[in-house]
Amino acid sequence: MAIYLIGDIQGCHTELLQLVDKINFNAKKDQLWFCGDLVARGPDSLATLRYIKGLGKAAKTVLGNHDLHLIATYHGIGRVNKKDKLEELLNAKDCAELMDWLLQQPLVLQLPDADAYLSHAGLPPEWTPKKALKMSAFVQKKLQSKKRKKWLRDMYGDFPNKWQHAHSDIEKFRFTVNAMTRMRFCYQDGGLELNCKGSPQTNQNKHLQPWYEVQQNLANVDWIFGHWAALEGNTIAKNIHAIDTGCVWGGTLTALRWPDKKLFQVNAAK
Repeated sequence: MAIYLIGDIQGCHTELLQLVDKINFNAKKDQLWFCGDLVARGPDSLATLRYIKGLGKAAKTVLGNHDLHLIATYHGIGRVNKKDKLEELLNAKDCAELMDWLLQQPLVLQLPDADAYLSHAGLPPEWTPKKALKMSAFVQKKLQSKKRKKWLRDMYGDFPNKWQHAHSDIEKFRFTVNAMTRMRFCYQDGGLELNCKGSPQTNQNKHLQPWYEVQQNLANVDWIFGHWAALEGNTIAKNIHAIDTGCVWGGTLTALRWPDKKLFQVNAAK
């Protein structure tokens, strides 16, 4: 069995099918693992969700910030951004079924028989992978509860931006969501900076560093993440793998095969 870890799709259904064809994916023996942001900005989020959900046990995914915002929007929280092109999905007859499926997905997954993990944005500086799994389960439980709307409403906001300042369940929930789905840069003291989207090379703020340079608990761990198209899919180190290559922005859609770490890519449609 091969596992193919796939970068941010964001509704680019055509390119997803092309990539699946390129890797000769066999649903009977292979698996597709998605790093989140399945929807938004691309032309066909509805077909993308239907396809991935339809793969059943042959597909796994973590949630990204766009996926969470879609869930919140469906529940009447937050505004529909026309740029996200989600009207067809939100008006689809099977929208409720698709949202229920999304709500079953975690923020982090551990690959089988390996000290290797997949998340959308990364691992916050003060956490170990074990802590990330624990907090992912915490968020998942809250989103599946009867008070789901309350938690989705409390999800928005940038603070606290340090784990040590997250005291209440609401603060822990918000920090976890922000760290696992929105983080790119961190301050040198470990605080999350959630608005800078450029590359480390173009960053002009000397107080900021990429999260993986501040994080100290990944020496013997593989971490695979998306969310940061400006990294252009570079392997940061032998064990840090960025797989968002900006398909929705005209780049490529990437699959990283596990465990041999071979890359496969298709170009974005014009």
